[in-house]
Amino acid sequence: MDLPLDQVRTLLAVVDEGTFDAAAAALHVTPSAVSQRVKALEQRTGRVLLQRTKPVRPTESGAVLVRYARQLARLERDAWGELGLSGAGEPVRVSVAVNADSLATWFLPALNRVPGLCFELHREDEAHTAVLLREGLVMAAVTSSSDPVPGCTARPLGRMRYLPVAEPEFARTRVAGRPLPDALATAPVVVFDRKDDFQDGYVRRLGGTSAAPLRHHVPTSEGFLDAVAAGLGWGMVPEVQAHPLLADGRLSPLAPGEWMDVTLYWQQWKLDSPALAALAEAVTATAAKALRG
Repeated sequence: MDLPLDQVRTLLAVVDEGTFDAAAAALHVTPSAVSQRVKALEQRTGRVLLQRTKPVRPTESGAVLVRYARQLARLERDAWGELGLSGAGEPVRVSVAVNADSLATWFLPALNRVPGLCFELHREDEAHTAVLLREGLVMAAVTSSSDPVPGCTARPLGRMRYLPVAEPEFARTRVAGRPLPDALATAPVVVFDRKDDFQDGYVRRLGGTSAAPLRHHVPTSEGFLDAVAAGLGWGMVPEVQAHPLLADGRLSPLAPGEWMDVTLYWQQWKLDSPALAALAEAVTATAAKALRG
């Protein structure tokens, strides 16, 4: 059974643009034509491919076809490049999912080592970046998952170390003098977002159950660091960000000599793509210098 390219490309456009109307505008066709193509593809595959939400999201079956469509588009652009043609005059685009802490510390210099590419970065927790890869929304991802997404390869990048720290006065009044698991069960804590259970994981490793229910949600790596340094709560901070503030006394370690490591992996499509190959080489080389082995 063949998959008509116009239908597959239309499905991709709907997912990328978020709505049928926006996809129609991007494809220069009517919304009715977009709807008919998607319905025809669903009938051909015998599966529902899209969740009709706002924005539209692919179903599990739809994600397979979205990934296929994006890989076709990548191969087509690579072929144009090898022929010395510019295609539609668009730059070579590469979409990548990356966690906020990597983005704020070591990842951007890797992109600078690959001139000529246009990057579309999707910020997501390292435990969830592989989901974007599985759904076909990105071509590659920095992830904490070592299990390759179907159709992808995975290679280790290194370990990112996190230190439990707090503002000195906060550490003295809210933590010191008590068993650490007990103190952290009641002391305010800074978390990235509602998906972030890293601080809870540290408390569990100490023998407790979870961090305190009083949580400040700060969804940027830099903002997270600033919130901890301002005394809003304690948090697990990447050592490369924590060390300068520990050195000048703006942060205090909650448990000197204690840390938690997160092993990061690079996952990408199994495609013979020069752009992806160059990016993978740059990312792994940069990570080898920035992360722990």
